Amino acid sequence: MLKYCYRNKIGMVTQMDQQMIVEQLSSKLKLVRVEKGYTQDRMAVILGISKKTLVQIEKGRTEAGWTTMVAMCALFRDSEVIQNTLGADPIEVVETVAHEHVDRPRQRTMGGKVWWAKVEERGGFTLQQNVISQHYRIIDDQFYRYFSTFDQGEAQEKLKELSNS
Repeated sequence: MLKYCYRNKIGMVTQMDQQMIVEQLSSKLKLVRVEKGYTQDRMAVILGISKKTLVQIEKGRTEAGWTTMVAMCALFRDSEVIQNTLGADPIEVVETVAHEHVDRPRQRTMGGKVWWAKVEERGGFTLQQNVISQHYRIIDDQFYRYFSTFDQGEAQEKLKELSNS
């Protein structure tokens, strides 16, 4: 499993990986369901799991699997519960954990006014760090995302490369 730095709710730096996301979101499954107004039956169908499994997860007797949590992030990405856990773009966090980094140019963002801290600016590009997940991304002056990673050194190298092109 991939491991990355993550600052937990009490400010301690721990390792973020697939298991961390599963743990964080499994405990929030019921909150997301209630937030969206779904019954257990409907939520189980949406996530592709049995109602029995959903109940076990909600009661804390078991954790959801990685694919269930990825599905929840994708299907409920606008959930305040999920955004408060992983940041404004939970899909970006999950994608970055799964692939180590995301190098896909020209995806428009909101500019990072709430969830992002500016790390460095260079040649029309800005390196930002997510205040919740602690991952990095590079956006241009029009707020298009070019790159995401948990590795600060890799992000700074990519910033250098982009600003010189």
